Amino acid sequence: MPNRRMTRREFLLGGAMAAGASAIAGCASGTPAAITALPDSRQRVLRVAHLTDMHVLPFGPSQDGLAHALRHAQALDPQPQVVFNTGDCVMESLEADKDSALAQWRAFREVFEAECHLPVQHCIGNHDVWGWAAGGAASADDPLFGKAMAVEQLGLPHRYYSFDLAGWHFVVLDSTHAPILSPADIPYTGKLDDEQFAWLERELQQTPADQSIAVLSHIPVLCACEFFDGPNEDSGNWVVPGAWMHIDARRMRNLFLTHPNVRLCLSGHAHQHDRVDYLGVKYVCSGAVSGNWWSGPYLDFPPAYVVVDLYADGSSEHLFVPYEGG
Repeated sequence: MPNRRMTRREFLLGGAMAAGASAIAGCASGTPAAITALPDSRQRVLRVAHLTDMHVLPFGPSQDGLAHALRHAQALDPQPQVVFNTGDCVMESLEADKDSALAQWRAFREVFEAECHLPVQHCIGNHDVWGWAAGGAASADDPLFGKAMAVEQLGLPHRYYSFDLAGWHFVVLDSTHAPILSPADIPYTGKLDDEQFAWLERELQQTPADQSIAVLSHIPVLCACEFFDGPNEDSGNWVVPGAWMHIDARRMRNLFLTHPNVRLCLSGHAHQHDRVDYLGVKYVCSGAVSGNWWSGPYLDFPPAYVVVDLYADGSSEHLFVPYEGG
């Protein structure tokens, strides 16, 4: 595949289409890849295949690539019990007209409906938001404008929600916020709106203190890799844009400190993989199924997903799994 790497800013500001130029689904069998449990006394209660940043189009390599990733994840030994998708399901909905956005969603759903038979929990990514940067190609009066299209296509109960599974409590966030009206700027910021933050506070308060909590978001709450996603030090100071990592991470940090049963945060968005352990919370950014938007590795990270093992004691382990050679 070509080695030329598109920068995130180029992609977000309009290069996506040129670069690419319900809740129940599952995978056909593929080449087995054995990933065994750690040899210790912990009780593993759940294995998760975390897929993110699939960026599907109705043409090109994306549908076949996603199908291969799903088959590869399903062939793991032991097999995951659930898929977590943390968003950017479609290539580019922010700037698309309605017909183009719906065509991308149809292409995404075709793959999941054909390949995936595991339960799936979905999260909205920034590129799943329809029309915020589309100008006259989208109408704010359309009932599907913004996140409503993604909520409908993914069959979500709401743009953010929670669920319980295997003794853990999972909180799924909508981290794409506040469109900026200037067309020269990236049309979103990574944060929680006040209504959602108040809901998150209630969710954490209402969860028993002995029940472990995992948080799913598209944009990372906290990560290290985004320092290298562009010339962020050129000014003489490190500057990480608020569209790349939660600008309200300090507010969330302080909230998590009052709820030590928050143990894990899973995200995507960066197309890179890292882990940050900070004040009792493990923050895992899981790379991208699409790699460099279906053009090879992105910043040396190949197309991949992450398998996550959750344990009864609130601990977790994860493994970055490149799938193209499997």
